Amino acid sequence: MKTNVYRFRFAPGIDLTQAEATLHLAILACEGLFGEARVRMGVSFHIDAPRAMFTLDGGTSAGDAVVRIFAAFLIREIGADGFSVRAVAAPVPQSIAVGAA
Repeated sequence: MKTNVYRFRFAPGIDLTQAEATLHLAILACEGLFGEARVRMGVSFHIDAPRAMFTLDGGTSAGDAVVRIFAAFLIREIGADGFSVRAVAAPVPQSIAVGAA
Protein backbone atom coordinates (compact mmCIF):
# COMPACT_ATOMS: atom_id res chain seq x y z
CA MET A 1 0.00 0.00 0.00
CA LYS A 2 1.41 3.35 -1.03
CA THR A 3 1.34 6.06 1.57
CA ASN A 4 1.94 9.76 1.26
CA VAL A 5 2.67 10.35 4.94
CA TYR A 6 6.31 10.90 5.83
CA ARG A 7 7.93 10.75 9.25
CA PHE A 8 11.12 12.70 9.87
CA ARG A 9 13.09 11.54 12.94
CA PHE A 10 15.88 13.69 14.25
CA ALA A 11 19.12 12.48 15.81
CA PRO A 12 19.86 13.31 19.43
CA GLY A 13 21.27 16.79 19.81
CA ILE A 14 19.51 18.25 16.76
CA ASP A 15 17.89 21.59 17.56
CA LEU A 16 14.18 21.01 16.87
CA THR A 17 13.53 24.74 16.92
CA GLN A 18 15.90 25.06 13.96
CA ALA A 19 14.24 22.09 12.25
CA GLU A 20 10.81 23.67 12.70
CA ALA A 21 12.09 26.96 11.27
CA THR A 22 13.43 24.99 8.30
CA LEU A 23 10.00 23.40 7.82
CA HIS A 24 8.39 26.84 7.76
CA LEU A 25 10.98 27.96 5.22
CA ALA A 26 10.10 24.93 3.06
CA ILE A 27 6.43 25.88 3.31
CA LEU A 28 7.26 29.46 2.28
CA ALA A 29 9.24 28.16 -0.71
CA CYS A 30 6.28 25.98 -1.65
CA GLU A 31 4.01 29.02 -1.54
CA GLY A 32 6.21 30.52 -4.23
CA LEU A 33 5.44 27.51 -6.42
CA PHE A 34 1.75 26.96 -5.69
CA GLY A 35 0.43 30.10 -4.01
CA GLU A 36 -0.53 30.63 -0.40
CA ALA A 37 -4.14 29.42 -0.70
CA ARG A 38 -3.21 26.11 -2.31
CA VAL A 39 -0.54 25.48 0.32
CA ARG A 40 -2.96 26.29 3.16
CA MET A 41 -5.46 23.81 1.74
CA GLY A 42 -3.01 21.05 0.84
CA VAL A 43 -0.28 20.98 3.46
CA SER A 44 -0.56 19.54 6.95
CA PHE A 45 1.99 18.44 9.51
CA HIS A 46 2.36 17.39 13.11
CA ILE A 47 5.36 18.05 15.36
CA ASP A 48 6.03 15.57 18.15
CA ALA A 49 8.88 17.33 19.97
CA PRO A 50 9.25 14.83 22.84
CA ARG A 51 9.89 12.05 20.30
CA ALA A 52 11.90 14.31 17.95
CA MET A 53 9.56 13.53 15.04
CA PHE A 54 7.77 15.59 12.43
CA THR A 55 5.02 13.96 10.36
CA LEU A 56 4.07 15.56 7.05
CA ASP A 57 1.27 14.77 4.63
CA GLY A 58 2.64 14.59 1.10
CA GLY A 59 -0.68 13.54 -0.45
CA THR A 60 -1.17 16.69 -2.53
CA SER A 61 1.20 18.22 -5.03
CA ALA A 62 1.89 21.06 -2.58
CA GLY A 63 2.41 18.62 0.30
CA ASP A 64 4.76 16.50 -1.79
CA ALA A 65 6.76 19.61 -2.68
CA VAL A 66 7.05 20.60 1.00
CA VAL A 67 8.32 17.11 1.90
CA ARG A 68 10.95 17.22 -0.85
CA ILE A 69 12.05 20.81 -0.15
CA PHE A 70 12.19 20.18 3.60
CA ALA A 71 14.36 17.07 3.12
CA ALA A 72 16.72 18.96 0.81
CA PHE A 73 17.03 21.86 3.24
CA LEU A 74 17.69 19.49 6.15
CA ILE A 75 20.48 17.75 4.25
CA ARG A 76 22.17 21.12 3.73
CA GLU A 77 21.55 22.46 7.24
CA ILE A 78 22.06 19.49 9.56
CA GLY A 79 23.49 16.84 7.27
CA ALA A 80 22.15 13.51 6.07
CA ASP A 81 23.13 11.85 9.37
CA GLY A 82 21.09 14.34 11.41
CA PHE A 83 17.72 12.89 10.45
CA SER A 84 15.94 10.03 8.78
CA VAL A 85 12.76 10.10 6.73
CA ARG A 86 10.47 7.34 5.60
CA ALA A 87 6.99 6.82 4.32
CA VAL A 88 4.72 5.45 7.04
CA ALA A 89 1.39 3.71 6.99
CA ALA A 90 -0.33 6.14 9.27
CA PRO A 91 -3.38 8.35 9.25
CA VAL A 92 -2.95 11.79 7.78
CA PRO A 93 -1.60 14.14 10.46
CA GLN A 94 -4.03 16.51 12.04
CA SER A 95 -4.22 19.64 9.93
CA ILE A 96 -2.40 22.66 11.21
CA ALA A 97 -3.19 25.98 9.61
CA VAL A 98 -0.07 27.21 7.85
CA GLY A 99 0.74 30.77 8.75
CA ALA A 100 -1.64 30.89 11.69
CA ALA A 101 -0.48 32.78 14.74
